[in-house]
Amino acid sequence: MSIAVETDQVYAITHEVFGAMIDPEPGYLRPWEGELPAPVDPLAAWVDVHGELAGRAAVICETAAAHDLARALLRMEPGEEVTPADLVDAFGEVANVVGGNVKALLPSQGTLTLPQVAAAVPPAPAGAPVHELALDWRGHPLAVVVWLF
Repeated sequence: MSIAVETDQVYAITHEVFGAMIDPEPGYLRPWEGELPAPVDPLAAWVDVHGELAGRAAVICETAAAHDLARALLRMEPGEEVTPADLVDAFGEVANVVGGNVKALLPSQGTLTLPQVAAAVPPAPAGAPVHELALDWRGHPLAVVVWLF
């Protein structure tokens, strides 16, 4: 099976999502320089695609970065407290929109699950990830990982 989604497409999707939802000014999301450090206090959000071609799209970062993402998405003040419900909703929505855009590139659309958010890297589906983007968002290491299975 050939890969239905290219790495540059996943990067473009992520860049567009961040530009539209989080940082309208360019330059805050860019490739990470060097090897992406493993998160010490991870938070992951992901959605699964079910259909003829199935997959998963996940966004993984430090919990502190996820709080900053939630503040930016919800237009909160820096340092303003993010409730657990707001964190799950906002961070899950980022994964949902990235995953929905990846799904739109597949030859057959299938269905998208509701976002899952967990304080751990999501269980990996069978096989290696198809794409692993190492990104820098405002100095925070962030991974966008896509599996097709």
